[in-house]
Amino acid sequence: MKNDALDLSRAPLLSHLLELRSRLLLCLGLFVLTFIGCYLVSEHIYNFLLQPLVNSFDDLNDRRMIFTGLHEAFITQLKVALFAATLCTLPLALLQLWRFLAPALYQHERLSMLMLLLSTPVLFLAGAALAYYLVFPLAWEFFLSFETPATEQRIAVQLEARVSEYLSLVMRLVLAFGISFELPILLFLLAKTGIVSAKSLAENRRYAVVATFAVAAIITPPDLISQIALGTPVLLLYELSIVLIRLEQRRQESLQRKTSTSHNSHTS
Repeated sequence: MKNDALDLSRAPLLSHLLELRSRLLLCLGLFVLTFIGCYLVSEHIYNFLLQPLVNSFDDLNDRRMIFTGLHEAFITQLKVALFAATLCTLPLALLQLWRFLAPALYQHERLSMLMLLLSTPVLFLAGAALAYYLVFPLAWEFFLSFETPATEQRIAVQLEARVSEYLSLVMRLVLAFGISFELPILLFLLAKTGIVSAKSLAENRRYAVVATFAVAAIITPPDLISQIALGTPVLLLYELSIVLIRLEQRRQESLQRKTSTSHNSHTS
């Protein structure tokens, strides 16, 4: 009898592991196919990432991008394809995660989890768009302002960017802004587990301001434009998180009161 019960308890676990394995393989297969597709158009993707710098140049006739290693251009295309494939398959991976977890959740938990999973790529895309359309043009204009033309007493100081260094900078900024915009999701999950609350977040607001701009100074280029452009929306998201957590806490308290009232009525 004990052996039969043990076999029955192992059966659901084995089925869950097999399901998880199949979903991971599906995500891996989609990633490989997306990576191949992105590599075939990696030059166009790189040109898209390069466009803010191109728009910052007054004249393109004497401008060029360089690479100093024989393999540098090839490795750069691989990095572009890997970066693009990761961003493209992220929503699909989150969808598979939702399908795996949904059967084990209650109805209200499913709604919360679905909203979190849907918000993750949206917030990341919003952060990446802010970096591309606002920060890049302003930052590149600032850095290019240090170029000096040639005169009789000095030679010209002109940018000749390496393709790999430019791509690394762009990817770092896109990831920094995208991940930073996930702050509401992180705080909401911490609140659901009881680690933080709306009250504690509001009371520690001044520490959040200092920490936000300290992190922005580390992960962005050494210019105030990038730091302010990252720190300001993150602080706004921090305030939004406090509001959302407070609303969720009130909803949970109302649900508990209704449950308690219903239980008391049935008891009496």
